[in-house]
Amino acid sequence: MTQITIALTKGRILKETLPLLASAGIVPVEDVFSSRKLVFATNCHNVRVIILRGSDVATYVQFGAADLGVAGKDMLLEHQGDGYYEPLDLGIARCKLMTAAPVGAKPQSGRLRVATKYINVARQFYAQQGRQADLIKLYGAMELAPILDLAHEIVDIVDTGNTLKANGLEPRDEIADISSRLIVNKAAMKTKFNEVQGIVDAFKKALENN
Repeated sequence: MTQITIALTKGRILKETLPLLASAGIVPVEDVFSSRKLVFATNCHNVRVIILRGSDVATYVQFGAADLGVAGKDMLLEHQGDGYYEPLDLGIARCKLMTAAPVGAKPQSGRLRVATKYINVARQFYAQQGRQADLIKLYGAMELAPILDLAHEIVDIVDTGNTLKANGLEPRDEIADISSRLIVNKAAMKTKFNEVQGIVDAFKKALENN
């Protein structure tokens, strides 16, 4: 039987993915939240799941270390990789990718300093706006950057907006609507077609039934 590896994004996306995965007939045999393991067997003896940071899922799928994966669209936009298909929008972990700046701050004229972990997305966005922007790569606590004058604004995920509000920031421009997507390695779709397509179809059915 052909081994299939599914890469899942840890955190909120994982919590929302597992019920869908279960509806598709795939259940890890251990509690993925209480274990420190990264690779888990499932009730399907030829399917295993691996738990990764969101930024790594697309890389594992692109290079064939995983056959399928679940990742936020924000990570896929930033990754800008090929080597995988994106057959399904799972409609989970919805949020928006936006710019944000201090409440009431006047738009910056001239060169803009922007803090973000989404360097590729931000570069593309400001270029389309015809704005010159110096991009500062941060991995967390984006909201601090404008408060401490590291940046004029940030590009980040906005869910409720409460974190922005608590730190004196407000959302400005919407860059993209974000939700989690199922992605499939292109080579695996050819070499393991029956198994991979079977999982894609099971996810489709699970979405229809939810």
